[in-house]
Amino acid sequence: MNKLFSIAFFIAATLTSFAQDKQAKELLDDVSEKIKSYNNIIIDFKYTLTNTKENINQESKGNVTLEGNKYVLNFMGATKIYDGKKSYTVVPEDEEITISSEKDNDEKAITPAKMLTFFNSGYKYSMDILQNVNGRKIQYIKLVPTSAKDQRKEVLLGIDIQTKHIYKLIEIGKNGTKTTLTVNSFKTNQPLSKNQFIFVASKYPNYYINKLD
Repeated sequence: MNKLFSIAFFIAATLTSFAQDKQAKELLDDVSEKIKSYNNIIIDFKYTLTNTKENINQESKGNVTLEGNKYVLNFMGATKIYDGKKSYTVVPEDEEITISSEKDNDEKAITPAKMLTFFNSGYKYSMDILQNVNGRKIQYIKLVPTSAKDQRKEVLLGIDIQTKHIYKLIEIGKNGTKTTLTVNSFKTNQPLSKNQFIFVASKYPNYYINKLD
């Protein structure tokens, strides 16, 4: 009798897990389709990094403008421009500009654009908690990296059920480090300058230029 109960419980748990995975995939697919429908996206965000054991608690704010694989990221006092072929990292504090060729289709390259689509491969996922944030229903999905080499234990992705926009991204490392990115504003299809993603060297006449290739 106990054996039959155990088998029944296992089957029920498996079916429930499958249903959650299917539901999670459908929600992630909805997010991907919504992202693809926009001409451009502008995001203001808050970033925190904590590690209790190491007594680390950092907080920063930033913003990023995205159009296809091009972007302009302002974060931690630096600006990074990617025009689709090369990236230009401008650090005013050091009066230095680093120029490098980046292949945005490189799976190992981490770019701001992939923040919105990184979950499409390399993870097992399941539905997690549902939160009410100032009247907004935020559904979290737990993503567990499939690669044993990945230093992240899990990723929690908070999605606004109504808009299908990403609200929060939480990464929990195997070493106890927790990074959280919270989206403060999410604007789409904004009028952008034709030179939005073009690096103009004349704006930085006294800067040292470091070319990596």
